[in-house]
Amino acid sequence: MGRILVIVHQETSNPGLLGEKLRSRGYRLEMRCPALGDPLPTCLTSYAGVVVLGGPMSANDDDTLPFIRAELDWLPTVLTADIPYLGICLGAQLLARVLGAQVQPHPTGQREIGYFPLRATVEGRSLFPEKMWVYHWHGEGFDLPPGATHLATGDTFPHQAFRYGDMAYGLQFHPEISQALIEDWTVRGAEQLTLPGAHSRDRHLHDHQRWGRTVDHWLTAFLDRWLAQPWCQSVSA
Repeated sequence: MGRILVIVHQETSNPGLLGEKLRSRGYRLEMRCPALGDPLPTCLTSYAGVVVLGGPMSANDDDTLPFIRAELDWLPTVLTADIPYLGICLGAQLLARVLGAQVQPHPTGQREIGYFPLRATVEGRSLFPEKMWVYHWHGEGFDLPPGATHLATGDTFPHQAFRYGDMAYGLQFHPEISQALIEDWTVRGAEQLTLPGAHSRDRHLHDHQRWGRTVDHWLTAFLDRWLAQPWCQSVSA
């Protein structure tokens, strides 16, 4: 099936459920971490797709973190390479910035840390159910980039998913989440669980038991579409 390039931002980053599903389809994952000095490829013809995962840094940190500036400069190369792109959380925010949108904190300091509901827009109804609960860990959001299609909205951060062109998607939430990742993140990031809008560790785990399977099924259908395989034209919760 080929290789998927996966850009991560920490030594401990893990593609979780997303990685499992891509490998089960026969793809090999090539992990690169620019924050640790890995170069970004200038030629993408040997890749079947690009995934950029999240991280604790901001898409606006290009003045202080050289690898953020490098990724912002590199993303236009991905967009012109005619291959699928998937940005998750920080990866979506970087894409939004490259396309001319602002990335900024919530005006009242609210976070989304835990499971929160999103709703499909009219344009997103073929991709999302009317309402589903998804996992978040972020304090910044993005405006809708010019020329992008708004696919899903939320109560705290209104732009939860968008598509640019036919193959570039930005998701504010974390469909790659697994119980193992929640257990890890809620320990390593425990100090953030008291921030405005954040849920307790117990609630993270409880809500994952309640809604994780729905996201798992959604991710299967989404990847079929993103990778241009046959898929069902509507996704049910």
